[in-house]
Amino acid sequence: MATPKETAKQLIDHMPDEASWDDIMYELYVKQKIEAGLKAVEEGRTIPHEEMKRRLLGKKRHT
Repeated sequence: MATPKETAKQLIDHMPDEASWDDIMYELYVKQKIEAGLKAVEEGRTIPHEEMKRRLLGKKRHT
């Protein structure tokens, strides 16, 4: 498994030369969030779809 530094280097190397700082930071942020989500799934820290749907639809909006 690649280290975060190796992963960041690979990600940046695959970006166009015209990539801005914002582009680079966005890609790194998204990669980190995806990896965190995959780790949560591996560790069983998830909520079943139907439970989440029930929670979201069960809440009433205040106007």
